[in-house]
Amino acid sequence: MASLNFQFILRSFVLLLLWVFGAGLVYAQEQEVADLSTPSRSLRYYTLYMDEDNYYPDKAAKVFYSRYATKAEAQALAIKLKQIIDGKGIFIDLGKIPDIPDFTDSLTHIHLYPINDAFPELYLERIGQRWYFSKTTTEQINILHKATFPFGADKLINLVPKAGNKKVLGIKLWQYFGILILVILSFIFHKILNTVISIVFTRLLIKFSVESNLIKRVKPAAVAASYAIVFMMLKLLVPIMQLPVGLSHYVNLTIRALVPFFIMISAYRFVDVLDIFFTRMSEKTVSTLDDQLVPLIRKALKAFVVIIGVLIILQNLDVDIFPLLAGLSVGGLAVALAAQDTIKNLLGSIMIFVDKPFQVGHWITSGDIDGTVEEVGIRSTRIRTFRNSIMYVPNGKLADSMIDNHGLRVYRRFYTQISITYNTPADLIELFIEGLRQIVKDHPDTRKDFYNIYLNKMADSSLNIMFYIFFEVPDWGNELRARHEILLSVIRLVEQLGINFAFPTQTLHIENIPGQLSASPTYKSPEEAKRKLEDFFKKNKSLKMDPDM
Repeated sequence: MASLNFQFILRSFVLLLLWVFGAGLVYAQEQEVADLSTPSRSLRYYTLYMDEDNYYPDKAAKVFYSRYATKAEAQALAIKLKQIIDGKGIFIDLGKIPDIPDFTDSLTHIHLYPINDAFPELYLERIGQRWYFSKTTTEQINILHKATFPFGADKLINLVPKAGNKKVLGIKLWQYFGILILVILSFIFHKILNTVISIVFTRLLIKFSVESNLIKRVKPAAVAASYAIVFMMLKLLVPIMQLPVGLSHYVNLTIRALVPFFIMISAYRFVDVLDIFFTRMSEKTVSTLDDQLVPLIRKALKAFVVIIGVLIILQNLDVDIFPLLAGLSVGGLAVALAAQDTIKNLLGSIMIFVDKPFQVGHWITSGDIDGTVEEVGIRSTRIRTFRNSIMYVPNGKLADSMIDNHGLRVYRRFYTQISITYNTPADLIELFIEGLRQIVKDHPDTRKDFYNIYLNKMADSSLNIMFYIFFEVPDWGNELRARHEILLSVIRLVEQLGINFAFPTQTLHIENIPGQLSASPTYKSPEEAKRKLEDFFKKNKSLKMDPDM
C-alpha cells in the first residue's frame, strides 16, 4: 500500500515537472518570437503573423502597447491595420527598416519610425526597450479605416467566399470576379452619368436660349466629368478587393492620378463653353476691346487649368512638388530679370484692357504711330497704317505714351478756304455765304449748333471765305462721304449763282501808252472822300436797323 502511494506521488510530481517545463518552453518560445527590440524586428513580427499563410492576429497584436489597447482591441486594430495596408497599397520595405535598438528620427530626434512617408500618422515608437505602434497610430487606425472603407464597406470583406481563395498569378479567384464586377458597374455608371449630365446641362442651356453650337461643346465636358466621378467611385471600392500590396499600390496610384486628370479635361473643355458664352456677351456691347479680351481670358483659363491639374496629378503620384515649385520660383526670378521688357509689355496689355484708351477699329496717333487698331495682343498691339502696312507696337510703349485717340471724337472737324475772284460783288458774296450756311444746316451729318462761315481773308489773288464745320459721323469713311457731299453742294451753289472760283493770277498794268488814257489811278479830294465815307456808314446803319430793306 505504501509503495502504491509512493508511485502515485512520484508520477504526479513527474507530470507537474513536465507541465512546468512545457509551459516554460512555450513562454520562452513566445518571448523569442515576440522580439520587438528594433523597428525592423517589430514590423517583421507584425507582418509575419498577418500573412495569409500564417494568419495569427492575436500574436500580431503584441506590437500594440498594452496600456494603449486591451488584447481584444489590439487584435481588432491589427486586423484593421492590415486591411488599410492592403486597401491603400501601403508599401513597407522591410529591407530598409533600421535594425537599431536606439534608432532616432533625424527630424524630431525622438525614438520613432514612420512605416510609410505617405502616412506619417502610422509610426513605431520606443517604449522601454521595445518598439510598439505609437499611441497616435492606435488612435488613427480607426479613423483611417473608416476613410478607407466608408459606409461600412469593410463588412463586404467578410462575405468573401472561402471557395474562391485559390490564387492564380498571385490573385485570388474571387478578386478576379470582383474586378470584373467593378468594370461592368463602372461602364454602366459612366453611361448613366454621361446621359444625366448632358441632359441636365442641355435643358439648362435651352432654358436660357443658348445656341446649339454651345450645347455641342457641353457634351465633351460631360463625358470627362462622368469619367472623373466613376474613378472617384472606384477609389472607394478598390480597397474592398484587398489586392496584393504591390498591385493595390499601383492601382490606387493610377486612380488617384486619373481623377484629377479627367477633372482637368472636363474643366479645359468647359472653358470652351465659357468662351462662346463670353463671346456672345461681348457682341452685345458697343466696345470692341472686350472682343479681344475674350480670347486672352480663354487662353489664360486653359493655361491655369492645365498647370493646376498637372501639379495635382504629380502630387497624387507621390511626387514632391515643393522642390519643383521652389526651383520654378528661383528660375522664374532669373527669367523675370532677363525678360523685363516682356513683363513690361504684359503689364502694359493689362493696363490697356483696364484703362481702355482705345478699341479695335479706332484711329490713334502716338508719336510716329499713326493708324487704325486691328488687334490688341498679350505682348503687342497690331496697327494698320494709312500706307496699308502693319505696325506691331509693344504694349509697354503704348501704355507709357501719350495717345491721341481720333476714334473717340464725337465730331470730326472740316476746315477749308473757299477762294472767289475779286470782281465778285459784295451783295453776291453775302448771298453766297448765306447759301453755304444753308448747305450745312440741310446736311444730315453736320453739327448744327456750331460752325463758322465768314469772309476771312483778302489774299493776293482771291477773296477767301473760311469754311469751318463739324461732321457727326462714327468713322473716317463716313467722314469722307460727308465731305464729298458738302463739297459737291458748294460747287453746285457756285454754278447756280454765277460766282467764279479764284486761282493764282497776275495782272500787268502799263500806266502810260501813247495814244491811250493813263492807267494811273485818280483819287478823289479829301473832302469828297470824307463825304463818301459818311454816306457809306449811314447806309450800313440803316441796313442794320431794317434788315429787310
